[in-house]
Amino acid sequence: METKKNHIPFQATHPGILLKDELQARNISQSDFAVEIDMQKTMLNEIIKGKRPVTADLAVILETALEIPADYWMRFQTQYELDTARIKQKNIQRVTNINIWKIIKDYVPVNYFKKIGYLINDLPIDIAKLKEVYVINNVEELLTLSATHKYSLYRKSEKLKINEKNVLAWNVVAKYEAKTQTVNEFNLDSLTALCNELQTVFYQNSSSVDQVREKLKQYGIKFVLVPKLEQTPIDGYTFWSGNNPTIALTLRHTRIDNFAFTIMHEIGHIILHIKNDKEKQFFDLHDKNALVKQLEDEADNFAQEKLIPDEIWNEITAVHAFDDINIIKFATKYKINPAIILGRINYTYKHYNIVELFLQHIQFVQQPKLFMLPQTGELLDTGTGRDNLDAGRSIHNYFRNAFFAIQYIIHIIGRGKPQKHIQVSQAKVRVKYQHFFSLG
Repeated sequence: METKKNHIPFQATHPGILLKDELQARNISQSDFAVEIDMQKTMLNEIIKGKRPVTADLAVILETALEIPADYWMRFQTQYELDTARIKQKNIQRVTNINIWKIIKDYVPVNYFKKIGYLINDLPIDIAKLKEVYVINNVEELLTLSATHKYSLYRKSEKLKINEKNVLAWNVVAKYEAKTQTVNEFNLDSLTALCNELQTVFYQNSSSVDQVREKLKQYGIKFVLVPKLEQTPIDGYTFWSGNNPTIALTLRHTRIDNFAFTIMHEIGHIILHIKNDKEKQFFDLHDKNALVKQLEDEADNFAQEKLIPDEIWNEITAVHAFDDINIIKFATKYKINPAIILGRINYTYKHYNIVELFLQHIQFVQQPKLFMLPQTGELLDTGTGRDNLDAGRSIHNYFRNAFFAIQYIIHIIGRGKPQKHIQVSQAKVRVKYQHFFSLG
């Protein structure tokens, strides 16, 4: 049975207003009407002003005097009393909502939820939405959640400031969005095949995020991209949503090597740490105990091995010459994105600032897709990547052209730790398009 929605008026209307209008329409004064119905004038005036109710006895008298049915007057009086009660309750609820909202703002990044479209500036609706997202029934539960919530296996930066309120919001958004997804049945034994297919996706680096989402869906893993939140330096998060493991990410760095490593790191957590525990133990984000470090190291090692297997890495490092020719050779031979190889070299030999300095001087444009060296005026056309391959150019030349512009960087890496005075800008290399570091 459908329930009729009651609309609450701004102000309740007393039946005395109707009586007043009726007397005026009939040109009858209140004094004369009081005499006609044998009622004191003051009492009639109080009824007209809404200070006294229309009782059943009075309704019968008005029916006799004005020929307006008694039940009409009673329905009017009943509606007035209901409206009065609802208005009072609404005002009480309004005050309650205001107080609730004051508390919510202390524990929830409200502006963030507005930005991502969860809130619509309607207090009752917004409060209900946040209760749904945070999976709470009242503000007391929000306070408890904020005070006791521990975080799972986050992959995060330890150098940046952390806002606990924002981290909790990031967490609940990831879980809320995961609930809305439907993916295939999860099979742990199939993850080796998944990792192999993902390696191909990273190598091609074309619509990588969408390709990864589709691959994970096929293998029964939910994938959530959480919009960036200030002072929430979390790259990835792994948890169970129903019967499916879930990977949640924020793309704080739009680089293919960072994206690939984070995905593999989270898959490592699935295989190594949460496969048999759908109620995985949570850890404080700041906790630096030995167990947390061990789990993170295990996931890191898993990601490194899947992206560049040990035997290939040993072959790369045995060369002792990290120049562009060797990087391209290994990338082509083993179908590994060259940015992933360079990223591993940077990590292993602690040359993080080399690529960062290089990227700071890259001008990202869509056309033309060229590398230019002002010293020689030589323009190296890289095309669109896949178009070059389709046009029949060799993969070796494709990679070599792309890495020609960073040859000097790799040579610096080969010589050892760069000196502070080395500046990429001094090389005067202007890059019109850069494909390999940027996430496709």
